[in-house]
Amino acid sequence: MSSTQTSNDLEQGLKPRHVTMLSIAGVIGAGLFVGSGHAIAEAGPAVLLAYAAAGTLVVLVMRMLAEMAVASPDTGSFSTYADRAIGHWAGFTIGWLYWWFWVLVIPLEANAAATILHAWFPDIAIWAFTLVITLLLTATNLFSVKNYGEFEFWFALIKVVAIIGFVVLGLLAIFGLLPTSNVSGVSHLFDTQGFLPNGMGAVLAAMLTTMFSFMGTEIVTIAAAESKNPGQQISKATNSVIWRIGLFYLVSIFIVVALVPWNDPSLAQVGSYQTVLDRMGIPNAKLIVDLVVLVAVTSCLNSALYTASRMLFSLGKRGDAPAAAKRTNGSGTPYWAVILSTAAAFLAVFANYVAPAAVFEFLLASSGAIALLVYLVIAVSQLRMRQKRMAAGEKIAFRMWLFPGLTYAVIVFIVGVLTIMLFQEGHRMEIIATGLLSIIVIAAGLLVARRRKLERQAAGVLSRA
Repeated sequence: MSSTQTSNDLEQGLKPRHVTMLSIAGVIGAGLFVGSGHAIAEAGPAVLLAYAAAGTLVVLVMRMLAEMAVASPDTGSFSTYADRAIGHWAGFTIGWLYWWFWVLVIPLEANAAATILHAWFPDIAIWAFTLVITLLLTATNLFSVKNYGEFEFWFALIKVVAIIGFVVLGLLAIFGLLPTSNVSGVSHLFDTQGFLPNGMGAVLAAMLTTMFSFMGTEIVTIAAAESKNPGQQISKATNSVIWRIGLFYLVSIFIVVALVPWNDPSLAQVGSYQTVLDRMGIPNAKLIVDLVVLVAVTSCLNSALYTASRMLFSLGKRGDAPAAAKRTNGSGTPYWAVILSTAAAFLAVFANYVAPAAVFEFLLASSGAIALLVYLVIAVSQLRMRQKRMAAGEKIAFRMWLFPGLTYAVIVFIVGVLTIMLFQEGHRMEIIATGLLSIIVIAAGLLVARRRKLERQAAGVLSRA
């Protein structure tokens, strides 16, 4: 293939072990290791209900997405399905919003990794670390999808080993079998103002926080398009999502709230995992957690670059992004899509340094509800596509459970959560900013559709002449 090709074909360079490990640990970011402390401080032990509710939503959404992806694997994933099921404007809008979400993740994760490295090497500025990390991972994404897969395989493996190690140590501590531990038992689930100390309102607020820590589960349906037997890989990944959320989130958070009082200020200040490891008498707990978080944020940055570039490639392929975005190099990598996504991330970093703080805060807020919009679009697309396929008498290999009842339930639930966010002071700005951004993107999509229609009409006139 030439370096200027505009082929629709990406390299099928992801091996089954790459896709498997990506599906297992792709969703695990710094939000679990550090951010969970804030959710626990908000809802108390009942944060388990928040994680269970958010996890259930993700399981159902992934099941709906997998039904469509198994039938028609595509690197544009839900954006492509929305285009077919709802209309061009929907695929255009959700594709660009999703791209924007991951473009903003790139500088945030790079800055988080750079902050850890700066603490170890204070003579080197944070911005220098941020620049080097971003450029390094951009380079690995430029050469071949195998590079992304290999990096992500090892990053994910480290995260999985770290969580399993934490769970084993935590269970030993709970049963009083860890000699170094200062804590044991599960009394803290109830002995500090009860299991539900701040009421169900706090659980709902925590659910809104935890819901966004699951964003990224859907990446496997994008990545699977660059593997052999994508339908099989998507089915395996979707079937395993329940135990992944159960082990990585529910069990590990259970250990935290069982061993440490929920109102311990250390949970929010230094992070839940480090606090528990300290209580268990594990030496160098801070260094261990910093290393794991560094791997986690680098992994998220790697996936953000990959995901943003593939969505931009898909938009380019459909004529909804600059034509350069669909160009691939000799190894089947959409190099312009990678470069353009990284460039947009650098512009976001630049805005953070030179623009007023309120500008960057608005940019961040604009991505606040995109996860829920993505889930809503997936649910509506699956509803419509399933109805069309059933009417056409097609055989459906991978099915959403209890259709259409569960699909409607998910749609109603997401609309309800978005409505609640609008009336909550802490989340109102996210809804307003995401809403404004969505209106701008929809308007752009309608203009693109109108331009296409005029071009087709002009072409028809010329052909008749």
